[in-house]
Amino acid sequence: MHTLSIALPFFGHFLLWSLLSVGGAIGLLPDMHRYLVVEQHWVTDAQFTSALALGQASPGPNMILFVALLGWQILGLPGAILASIGLILPSSLITVAYFRYSRIHHERHWVRAMHSGMAPITVGLLLSSGWLLARQEATNWQRVALIFLTVVLVVRTRLNPLWVLLAGAALGMLGFI
Repeated sequence: MHTLSIALPFFGHFLLWSLLSVGGAIGLLPDMHRYLVVEQHWVTDAQFTSALALGQASPGPNMILFVALLGWQILGLPGAILASIGLILPSSLITVAYFRYSRIHHERHWVRAMHSGMAPITVGLLLSSGWLLARQEATNWQRVALIFLTVVLVVRTRLNPLWVLLAGAALGMLGFI
């Protein structure tokens, strides 16, 4: 397949995903997975998950590293650049314009409505991302129980999620997971 015929829809999807990255780009994982893995078959499920793990484990802008790795796997260096620019540019421009406007016109009804309406969208996108990742890891009853326990601890207690992460890392190092 010709590189340009892949590059245009590839870049276009990252531009669109940028506009949906409300509350952070991690909420885009289910749709990225659907398009890149299930529909286009540009990367495998394992490549997608590995890129996510490597991006999240690296210091710095985690989602940009993740999408750059995906782009690299699909189109090489041009893909890494297109994915990164596509995910950053639209949302950054809109955010700057919105916050400049809302700082001056904070009393307007639609500005207040916008602030109130973004929270449920963010929560929904994060839950769908969590579901995608949990579904791939729920391979036995111990992992399902651990996922359930993690969700309960994070939702029902004031326990810092870093402690849950540390406990999971310790269980993994000891061979329990």
